[in-house]
This record gives sequence, C-alpha cells and structure tokens, in this order.
Amino acid sequence: MAPVAVNETPAPTVVDIKVQQKSDDQVFNPFYSPSIADDGNNNYKFAEFKPTFPKVDWPPLTEVQVTERGLFADTSKQNLFNAAQKVKHLTPAIGTEILGIDLRQLSDAQKDELALLVAERGVVFFRDQEINIQQQLDLARHFGPLHKHATTPIPKNGLEEVHVVYNDASRRPDPAAFSKIELWHSDVSYEIQPPSTTSLKVITGPEVGGDTLWSSGYALYSSLSPAFQTYLESLTALHSAVAQAEGARAAGLHVRRQEIETVHPVVRVHPATGWKSVYVNPGFTRRIIGVPKAESDAILSFLFHQISDNTDFHVRFKWEPNSVAIWDNRVVTHSATFDFWPATRHALRATPHGEKPTSVADYERETGKQARDRQLVIWEQQGIKVEQNPIGASTRRGYND
Repeated sequence: MAPVAVNETPAPTVVDIKVQQKSDDQVFNPFYSPSIADDGNNNYKFAEFKPTFPKVDWPPLTEVQVTERGLFADTSKQNLFNAAQKVKHLTPAIGTEILGIDLRQLSDAQKDELALLVAERGVVFFRDQEINIQQQLDLARHFGPLHKHATTPIPKNGLEEVHVVYNDASRRPDPAAFSKIELWHSDVSYEIQPPSTTSLKVITGPEVGGDTLWSSGYALYSSLSPAFQTYLESLTALHSAVAQAEGARAAGLHVRRQEIETVHPVVRVHPATGWKSVYVNPGFTRRIIGVPKAESDAILSFLFHQISDNTDFHVRFKWEPNSVAIWDNRVVTHSATFDFWPATRHALRATPHGEKPTSVADYERETGKQARDRQLVIWEQQGIKVEQNPIGASTRRGYND
C-alpha cells in the first residue's frame, strides 16, 4: 500500500491511529491507509487498472469449502519441472525462480505441483509473463475461492476480486512518519479463512527500487528452542482489521465490509506439507490471548523482529514489468520497499482463500499425522541426523566472514 505520512506506532501489539494536522493535509498510518495516488495521466497504458474505491456494501464473509490442491500433486513435481528451462532456489530457506514456464499454459497437474512447490518454498518467481488479469484470476481460482478486499482499491474497470497496488509521483512517502517493521504482514490474516496461494503481477515498475521481501514462517519456527516451540504451539493470537478500516475512513473512503477480529493459532500447520510455521505478523496481529499484556508484548516484539531482521529467513525480489510472484500467505510474511518515488509502481493481485488456520494439536488429531519442523525434514532428506540440544544446554559457536 502507498505510504501516506504517518505517526509511529507506539507498541508492537497496539495500533493507535491518530489523525494529525500538517498544514491542510491529514496524516495517518501508511500501512492502514489505501493507495489513493493518481497523477491524472489518462493516457497511461494501464489506466483501466488504476485504483478506484466503489461505494458498495458487502456482507460478512462466511466459511467456504477449500480444496488443498497441493495434496493432489506429484511430489517429484516432474510435470512442472520438466517444462521449465531452469529451476533455481534463491536461498536455503525460501524462494525459487522458474525460467521458461508460461503461466497461461499450465495443466491442472502442473498447477497442483506449483501449489506444492509454493507451499514448500514459500514464494516462487516468474519473469516475462504475458498472463492477463482474467487468466491470473482463473489461475488463482484453481487454488481457492477468491477474496474481495474491504478497503483497498479495485481497478477502474470494476473487477472486484482484483487488489490494486499503485504508487506514482503524486504522493511522496514520509520516512519519518512510520516504522519499517510495521510494513511486514501476511495478507488480511484477520479473515476467518486467510489467503493461500496468492499471485502478484507487476505491470509498471521503476528501473531501480520497489523490491519486495518475503520472510519464512517455517524458518522462524525452526530457529527456536524446542521449549519455546512447544510453548508457542499452545498459544493463539488476535488478528485485527480495525486499523485498516479506520485508516480507510480517515482517508475519507468507504469501507465495503464491516471490519472483524479473529483468533488464530500462533503456530499453524500447512495442510500440504505438514510443516509448522509461525503465524503472526506486525501488520495485523495485536495480542496473544490468555497471557499478561507484558508477556504478549514481549513475545510479539521478539517474533516481529525476527520476521523483519533475521536475513536467514529472507528472500528479496527485484521486479521487472511482467514479473509474477506466487507466495503462500499461510507460511510467509512480506514487505514492500518504498524507495522508488517519484517513479510509478503498479501491480495486480489475485488472492484465493485458504482453510481456517490449523493448530498443531488439531492437525495431528484430525489427520493422525505428526506435524513436522521443516528444517529437520530437509536434513533427514539429506541423510543428516541432527541431535537437538537438551533444554539448558548450549554449544559455543563462532562465525567467520
């Protein structure tokens, strides 16, 4: 979303949107206020996809049936990989780039294998994709029913299931007005059934800047001590749409669906991989349920800083026009960089619903399977046996660079 000048959030678990007066302009939190920039250029090639905010009302979302397509995939992914020129993993923990695939031509078997690959690697990148928005929506529908956002813009052509990302020279970010950590999020995690295999295509972008970073919830979980892993698995957290709705209203915009707050497990299990992922984010997670506020604040502050600061969990993607990223919102968080003003950055997102987040206990009870730590699974596949240190033990380590 386009940053508008904002005030700093005072604590990691409390969002206090305050509308200040700066000359004749209102300032408010950039993450929670929709992109309303428009340089007025009606000759722009993609003018029909510029942002608009229809004044319509939608009913509350209810639970919908979702079929996890990754469960139908050939685990070797041979249909997908054999069609590619190159498959390149970008970091050990997260991110894969596939060359030579045309997303318009995927068979259902390849789509299922793509769903599993995205579930395993967190985010998969494609370049030089001619897929149009209708085809992008059709691809997203293979993974689940499409989400319609209650506050952010839709394109001027009226496609309500398209989320528009748009920034141009008409609005300049104020870096003194917000903390970068606030921009990390998993899309609309406050919904009853938050998104799954989500796609974004950049149609106009700056020559330099405007990169997106993703952070792996699997890797975050794997980095923790066994005792802390077990503790987090017992917790739930509140995810809230309130700040986003209030940001829209502060900008004078209509909120199309009443905001909600939803409780989700702090550690969720991906249905296709069976791997455990930390599921909190600075953008929408407000507090841990059932613990003292000081404890909640400390836990969330630690996890939020691990998401934003630990580069072992990250992959960074430099966009080009017609680049597409497909990520699994259930197991990664992401953040845009706003370093490209006055250039234009314009992208279109298609966002399918996933299942209700499943805790470790519920997954194991419902499936009869053991939820796993991704890193331990990878090491087992490599024939490496790793002994975890007992609680209280430590090993001296050094680093050379």
